[in-house]
Amino acid sequence: MPQGLRWGILGTGGIAASFAADLLANGLQLTAVGSRSQVSADEFAGRFGSPTAHASYEALASDPDVDVVYVATPHPFHEQNALLAIRSGKHVLVEKSFTVNEREAQAIADAAAAAGVVVLEAMWTRFLPHMVRIREIIAAGTLGDVRTVIADHTQKLPSDPAHRINAPELGGGALLDLGIYPVSFAVDVLGLPTRVIATSSPTETGVDRQTAIVLEHDGGRQSVLHTALDTAGPTAASVLGTEGRIDIDRIWYAPTTFRVIDSQQNVIEEFDHPVVSRGMQYQAWEFERVVASGEHESPLLPVAESVAIMGVLDEVRRQIGLVYPGE
Repeated sequence: MPQGLRWGILGTGGIAASFAADLLANGLQLTAVGSRSQVSADEFAGRFGSPTAHASYEALASDPDVDVVYVATPHPFHEQNALLAIRSGKHVLVEKSFTVNEREAQAIADAAAAAGVVVLEAMWTRFLPHMVRIREIIAAGTLGDVRTVIADHTQKLPSDPAHRINAPELGGGALLDLGIYPVSFAVDVLGLPTRVIATSSPTETGVDRQTAIVLEHDGGRQSVLHTALDTAGPTAASVLGTEGRIDIDRIWYAPTTFRVIDSQQNVIEEFDHPVVSRGMQYQAWEFERVVASGEHESPLLPVAESVAIMGVLDEVRRQIGLVYPGE
């Protein structure tokens, strides 16, 4: 349940709006919003009832009535925005992907540790009820020896070259926006990989259009992952074990249903847990729990794991030849 942290939202784009709506729908406290313009801040604050609208990110970060800053800007700005909030003594929830690369992610982790504040990647999927139950089923041994994760995240997104998803300077491409989900899921289930194999095809603007990834994990276990930004696929996932499997329905990374099927193809559990609003409140609740308990990070997504996942994405990008400006 909420512990009463006062949330400030840095950025006023679509993901910020989704998060603000979920805060309000679930009794969490939105105190302030920060934008690069007063007009944008005022519009957002009016839409979501925020009592304070700041015309700069600096003003939001220094607001004494804000306890935690949610960084909702594009990937290339996560490091500077998170460090700005940390320097002001704020806890920080950073939208995924955590950063553009592992170096930036480590910089945030180090700064948060030095400042004694909590930092968490906003990989909201980790905290949803169906993912909590999936981890329980795996831990109970219901699937036997878990051998494989199969997951895709494919959407048909705007083809406009100027759109953020197609812009190299904004960290565009399928990988950081969409591919982060199946990679993070594979790490959640099987741990960090020991080997990465990736292939890709680019857009005309030079970002990855579609990318296929195979991860090898300890004990010869495998993840088979796919992401694309111009084809709407099943967006489903499965976890395969020697004694059964879990089939997660569309859209697997959002609140959804799943079935547990044994090795004789019998359905032994069906999960259907209705979720109020979009479901982003679960990461906020976990954040508030961590702060209230005095813990330094969430065991569901330790900051070192977020850093390591960025290292995996760095290796994928190295193999497919995707380099962002300024790197």
